[in-house]
Amino acid sequence: MTPDQLLTRPDTALPTLRGAVTGLPSYVPGRRGAGADIAALASNESHYEPLPAAAAAVAKAAGTMNRYPDAAAVELRERLATHLGVTAGEVAVGPGSVGVLQQIITGLCDAGDEVIFAWRSFEAYPILVELAGARPVRIPLDDAEGHDLDAMAAAVTDRTKVILLCTPNNPTGVPISHERIEAFLQSVPSSVLVVIDEAYVEYADAGSGPDALALYRRYPNVCVLRTFSKAYGLAGLRVGYAITTEAIAEGLRRTALPFAVSALAQKAAIASLDAGEEMEARVAVVKQERSRMASALETQGWKLQPSQGNFLWIRADEELRARLVEAFDAAGIMVRAYQGDGVRITIADAASNDRVLRLLEAHVA
Repeated sequence: MTPDQLLTRPDTALPTLRGAVTGLPSYVPGRRGAGADIAALASNESHYEPLPAAAAAVAKAAGTMNRYPDAAAVELRERLATHLGVTAGEVAVGPGSVGVLQQIITGLCDAGDEVIFAWRSFEAYPILVELAGARPVRIPLDDAEGHDLDAMAAAVTDRTKVILLCTPNNPTGVPISHERIEAFLQSVPSSVLVVIDEAYVEYADAGSGPDALALYRRYPNVCVLRTFSKAYGLAGLRVGYAITTEAIAEGLRRTALPFAVSALAQKAAIASLDAGEEMEARVAVVKQERSRMASALETQGWKLQPSQGNFLWIRADEELRARLVEAFDAAGIMVRAYQGDGVRITIADAASNDRVLRLLEAHVA
């Protein structure tokens, strides 16, 4: 029977996607632009080239591309365990922290279960939750652009399986203090996994956010989520990790896509950990630029919340947001816009940052 004949059969149904998939919004990555004069500030990437040690490790490992990587990422997990003072059994890795988060939600949530998170926060949160058949519970940010932990605690039901705390929060940059998270943990059932998403932790000033590992050691329902995509500059290789109990970590490894973290990514991550001082020196420059830009924008008249990420957040209504995006596009500056909420600008080199400051000075709300 030919395909045309098959399509004319009245009793033949074609494959259809799950309802959860057809109604799922697509994840929107940061926009790219072509040309040497384009400032790509829409994705929270490192604007530095890869750490030399990481690039060398990738070049060396490239000769083994015909072989599968270590599915259990034993060497990387052991190196992370030594670096963080945990055991390798408490470490799970995946393709970026978002990949590990998908493993977490898949491993803990059945259809109809609930996952609570602040909104606006990382755009992938509701997508991953809905894809698993669970229900996303969005809790509006407070007036300071941070997590409303009281409202999040009040939203917990007997169907709540996971709570996501993004600190510093993406896209607003606002951290959650150690004391606030500890009080929150004391009010949340111990059966609920509380994920502290620290994708930007390296950019945070000391003491601005939680000591997440200390909280994990005290509260076994805490899971710490981190990535090599930001400060370590490995966004293109996709490697992230979670620190959690051995039982949960083993479950995350079971839910992982086999061989999802390439051998090149594993070797680059290990080399990056060994080059920690160089990474920290780069981060220090980003933090200096962040402070310089924030001070300049406040002088111009912009009202900002202090950011602890490698980006700044401008709250804007739809009229202002559209006007800013149009101006940025015309100037060859790619920023990340969130409809109805505002604009996020990744901090880059001083020259690109100066272009941002000049543009915003002409468009003060």
